[in-house]
Amino acid sequence: MVSNPIQAVPQSEASTVPQLPNHKVKVKMSLQRSCNEKDEKGKLCAGHLKRWFYTSDILEQECGDVEKAYGQQVEIYRCEYCKTLYLPNPDDPRNGSVAGRGTVSSSGLSEPPKNGQ
Repeated sequence: MVSNPIQAVPQSEASTVPQLPNHKVKVKMSLQRSCNEKDEKGKLCAGHLKRWFYTSDILEQECGDVEKAYGQQVEIYRCEYCKTLYLPNPDDPRNGSVAGRGTVSSSGLSEPPKNGQ
C-alpha cells in the first residue's frame, strides 16, 4: 500500500510540491476555498475548489498520473476552471464547517442543543 504523501508535505514546503507531467499541483492554504492561480496576464482564476474523485474521471483514467503518484482514494481538490490540483493543507480542521460553529438566534427561533436524547 502507498504511504500518504499528502501528510508528508509541511506548510513550509508547499512551494516545492512535486509536479505531475499533465497536472499543476499546489497545496491549499489554510481554509482556502478558491483557486489562487494566475494566468499569463496576471489575472486571478478564483475558481471554486471542488473535491475531485479522479478514479471515476474518464479523462484521468486515460492519463493515470494522479493515481500513479498518490494511489487510490486520496483527498485531492481541483479548480473548476483552470483544473489546477490542490492537496489538502495538514493544518486545516478535519471536522466542521469553514464558516465556524455559528451563533444561537437572539429571537429565540433556534432550538437549544439536545442533551443526549
